[in-house]
Amino acid sequence: DPAHAGHVHITLTALSRFGLTHVWWLVSPGNPLKSHPPAPLDQRLERARHLMDHPRVTVTALETQSRTRFTAATLRWIMARHPRARFVWLMGADNLRQFHRWQDWRGIADRIAIGVLARPGQPTPAGLSRAARTLAPHRLAERQSRALGHTKPPVWCLINLPLSDLSSSAIRARRQQAR
Repeated sequence: DPAHAGHVHITLTALSRFGLTHVWWLVSPGNPLKSHPPAPLDQRLERARHLMDHPRVTVTALETQSRTRFTAATLRWIMARHPRARFVWLMGADNLRQFHRWQDWRGIADRIAIGVLARPGQPTPAGLSRAARTLAPHRLAERQSRALGHTKPPVWCLINLPLSDLSSSAIRARRQQAR
C-alpha cells in the first residue's frame, strides 16, 4: 500500500538515484499473491495522494482502468499507450525475493528496466533470490543506476536506500520549504 510513509522517501530516492523524470504510483485493486483483501481502493488512493504531493509523482489506479490484475498485463497496457516512453519498474527488494512467483516475470524483465530499492534492515539479501540469480548477467552496478532508464531491457539495478527517520510529514514540510 503506497500510503505507507516510507514510500515517500523511497520514491524521492528513486527519482534521484535512477535519474527518473517522473514516477507513477500504481495503487492496485489487489495483490494476487496476498490472501487478504486491501482497504477499499478509493480510500487508499486518497491516502496516497495526500501523502505523496510532489509535482513529479502521479498517484493512479491504472490497473483499474486497464482492467488488469497482473503486472505483466498492466505493463503491456501502459506501454502500448505510451510507445515512446522509457519506463522503469520500481520494486522493493522484498518483491525481488518473490519476483519469480509473478506471472510472466521473465517477460516483465525482458520488457522493462527494473529498479530495485533495498530498505535498510531488510532481512534476506535480494541478490540471493531466484530472479536475481537468473538476471545476474543483466545487472547494473549501483554506481551505474542513473543509466538504468537508458539501457535496453533486460536490465536491472539494486540500490541501497539510506536510513531515514523522517516522517512523511517532515519530508513534505521540507519539500514545501524548498519550493
